[in-house]
Order: sequence, then structure tokens, then C-alpha cells
Amino acid sequence: MASEIIQKLQWRYATKKFDASKKLSLEKLTVLKEAFNLTATSYGLQPLKMVIISEDKMKEDLVPLTMGQAQVNDCSHVLVLCIEAAMTGDYIKKYFNKVEDLRKTPREILAPFESFLTTSFSEKTEAEVSAWMSKQAYLALGNLLTVCALEHIDACPIEGFEPAKYDDYLGLEKLGLRSVLVLTVGHRAEDDMFAAMKKVRRGVDRVVIEL
Repeated sequence: MASEIIQKLQWRYATKKFDASKKLSLEKLTVLKEAFNLTATSYGLQPLKMVIISEDKMKEDLVPLTMGQAQVNDCSHVLVLCIEAAMTGDYIKKYFNKVEDLRKTPREILAPFESFLTTSFSEKTEAEVSAWMSKQAYLALGNLLTVCALEHIDACPIEGFEPAKYDDYLGLEKLGLRSVLVLTVGHRAEDDMFAAMKKVRRGVDRVVIEL
């Protein structure tokens, strides 16, 4: 099993050219949705949402907002990873309400941790909270890339885009969200020369330290 996983990770690469005629199946898209929802996040707070774009005109409109990268137009779906505009006491309370409901944990047991998180976030600056939430988005991105490899879904993570313009075009401010990362998914084009290129990595012996 381990060797099969490594083979699939070797197969994965940042797809530079998608086959626009091929679309992800509903089953594959469902796997990505579930994987996003199951991503580990700090404290389990999930300060994230994912916007999925499949409409051709919308993808075309996003190209100039993404440094002209054609993957956004040619992929099957554009996944926009977003963070909450703020981490409020009400958001934290709703999280603990859900914990109490699903796990049947008495509130008096949850109260100290809930109080700690509420106080901790209230003492942070907006920039500090935003940076923390952005780190959670990168956790989700890493998880999605691995799942894409395992499911034979081609993908390209994109940081080179204009978040403020994405937010405006997608109306994210009205949803209390801000875009952080873009992930294009679909099927590689047969003539994408990058697919056959060897991976350039430092090597296990140089990136892993065993003590």
C-alpha cells in the first residue's frame, strides 16, 4: 500500500495545461468536497469555506485576475479556498454548541476551553487572526493535493492571483469571506510537457532528520 501511495504522489504534478474537454465526475467532486470538510484545522474550528466554480464564463473572467494563467479557464473546476473575515465569540460559541450536540459532552466540561479560545482570539490583532486562518487554508490545500493524487485528479495550486478582485467578482465580502488560495482541478492535456518531467526534490536524506 505504501509503495502505491508513493507512486501516486510521483504521478502528481502542478498541471500547467488542462484538457478543457474533460470534466471531473460528480463522484470525484464529491470526494474533494468531503476531503475539504475533513481537513484537520487548529482547535477544529474550520475557519474556512471553499467556493467551487464550473461555469465557463466565470472561469474565463477569472483568468486576468489570476496573472493570465490559462489553467483557470481550461480546468474542470476552480476551487477558491477562503477564510472567515473574522473569528468572533459567536463563531466560537456555535462551534462548541455543535460539539455539545454531536458528542453529548456536558457544557461545564467544554466551558473552560471555550472561554480560553474566546479570550485568546479577542486579544489577537486582526492581522494575527488572519495569518492564523490562512495557515488553516494551506493545511486544506495540502490535504486536497494529496487526495487529488490518490484519486488521479490533476491539480495546480495557485497563489498568483489578486484576492481583492476575486473577492469583489465572487461577492465574497457579502458572505463574510476572503479568498486566500486557488486550486484548479481537472484532467491534464496529453501535450502538457510538464507531465513527463522528473520531479526535482532535495531527497529524503536531505529533508528528513532522524534523532
